[in-house]
Amino acid sequence: MDIERAIRRVPAGRWAVGISGGADSVALTAMLRTRPDLQLHLVHLDHQARGQQSADDACFVEALAARWKLPCTLATRQAVMPLLARVPRNTSALFRALRLALFEQVVRVHALAGVILAHHADDQAQTVLHRLLRGAGPRGLAGMRPRRRLGQLLIVRPLLGVPREVLRNYLHGVGQDWREDPSNASPRYLRNRIRAVLENQPALTASLLQLASDMGRWSRWLSRQAPRWPAVVPVQQVRQLPPPVAAEALRRWLISQGVPADAAGADAVDRLLAMAEDAAAPARQQFAGSLLVRRRAGTLFIEKPPQPTQADSRERPQS
Repeated sequence: MDIERAIRRVPAGRWAVGISGGADSVALTAMLRTRPDLQLHLVHLDHQARGQQSADDACFVEALAARWKLPCTLATRQAVMPLLARVPRNTSALFRALRLALFEQVVRVHALAGVILAHHADDQAQTVLHRLLRGAGPRGLAGMRPRRRLGQLLIVRPLLGVPREVLRNYLHGVGQDWREDPSNASPRYLRNRIRAVLENQPALTASLLQLASDMGRWSRWLSRQAPRWPAVVPVQQVRQLPPPVAAEALRRWLISQGVPADAAGADAVDRLLAMAEDAAAPARQQFAGSLLVRRRAGTLFIEKPPQPTQADSRERPQS
């Protein structure tokens, strides 16, 4: 996909743009500026992970926003941490959670349509290979979606079909500089090692992108075929469905009952499928979100915790 067509796909309106100061996000912002029907608000998070280099990235973004006459929100990790309801232990997950929390706040406060991010085709290939190594299923291998809603936040990624090199060539062509993050070359991180492999294997990158496209079509087909069950799931209906369709329907059911989407993966769905298909499987099983699923009388349902009785709730007299 060429850059112009990719940028034309962004709906008109008021948008936040995530900008790190690196080539990808700078190129995205530079291209979006050519659209007179877009009002942009730049958002930069200083992760405070690289000392003065991180601070210099923030200064670069601030200067760029001033030169382009665009509003800009700059924030530090320390300032955004209170926005998190739960703090991930993994550093990469923490940084991602912080960025999403900041984007959500900026979009809400400034009444924006959502946030536009600069993930490109090479990022997509890296994501698919990373998930493949972790044993992801079809939904995971579909990679990042061009449009996705996380809670109240709409995320748009218009450059997923554009190679990284095209973005850098664009910046060279318009004479725009950017910041380089030295940590992106460190072999300490798995994603960097994956990037190094793919940079030397263009054919593998193309195959991973094709895999993402195929898995995306497969996932969309499954979503259309899978029934939406209410609170009580008839076991016989599960057994009558092709296994992939049944798995998708049960995954969606778990999420509707309160299991976090990232905890409704293949392992959880396989356990639920076994409950439906195998009478010897345990009839009561615990799932994420403190949910207890029970099989009884040919159905699956969430077993509610017992309510405290009036006697239980009475305050005991002080001794």
